[in-house]
Amino acid sequence: MYLEHFHLDAPPFMLTPDTHYFYKLAGHHAAFNVLMLHLRNGEGFIKITGKVGSGKTLLCRMLLEQLGDKFFTAYMPNPDLEAITLRKSLAQELGVQEENFSDQHKLLSAINARLIELHTEGKQVVLVIDEAQALPTESLETLRLLTNLETRSAKLLQIVLFGQSELDERLNQGSLRQLKQRIGFSCKLSLLKYSELGAYINHRLSMAGYKGRHALFTKSALWLLFHKSQGVPRLINILSHKALMSAYGLGKFHVTFFDVMRACKDTESISNYNTLAVVLGLSLAVMSMFFLLYWRI
Repeated sequence: MYLEHFHLDAPPFMLTPDTHYFYKLAGHHAAFNVLMLHLRNGEGFIKITGKVGSGKTLLCRMLLEQLGDKFFTAYMPNPDLEAITLRKSLAQELGVQEENFSDQHKLLSAINARLIELHTEGKQVVLVIDEAQALPTESLETLRLLTNLETRSAKLLQIVLFGQSELDERLNQGSLRQLKQRIGFSCKLSLLKYSELGAYINHRLSMAGYKGRHALFTKSALWLLFHKSQGVPRLINILSHKALMSAYGLGKFHVTFFDVMRACKDTESISNYNTLAVVLGLSLAVMSMFFLLYWRI
């Protein structure tokens, strides 16, 4: 592969949400800080939404890593669960004995008892759910009822929902209006800005071991990379990986505009109908600039 060619220790643009590569994009950093603030303040329901590939799962993993000893965390990465299964999954995360699982009333009582026990130990219990847009309506309603478990002064269970934009649409349904009213903090993740792209690319390369004195990606490569990805981190990573492969295959030590263009052609989720138009447009712009300079001379 291209690791030795570019003097890298590890692949810099893998799709696995590895917190080692987390970069504090303005929108993500702000969302994370406010999220931590609301959790420390004991907010019952928190919702983070964003487009596919916007970095929700990575932010979710960062949250799980950064929550200190004061918090007891339960994590559900694949929440396409019926209400009964959801309660059982939560009980397992909390360490409830399975002998309580046979009867739903007994199960709920056991969950409540365990939450009170953790609260007495000084723990704030946080249930973190990724891909929450996949939760059935009945399960979302179950979550609302679980947040009714509380003492006089504090919620026994805090819930953080990470989901795609469809989650917002679902919560606008009349059947879920009570749940929507419970959400104390809501944030929609913004996409990466062009002004952040160079630093984002360089950060991931640096974390992968790159120590070169010059940028691997040319400015024109970054421009096309942003134009085709529209600032979606996952697409940026996909195209950057393929562009590095292209440069390596040609024996080059820099990623150029044309390497990114090849990466786009090899990626189904990228629209390539206007790539030629982009190239022609840039060529015409350069020719026009030279013509104007010549005319002035």
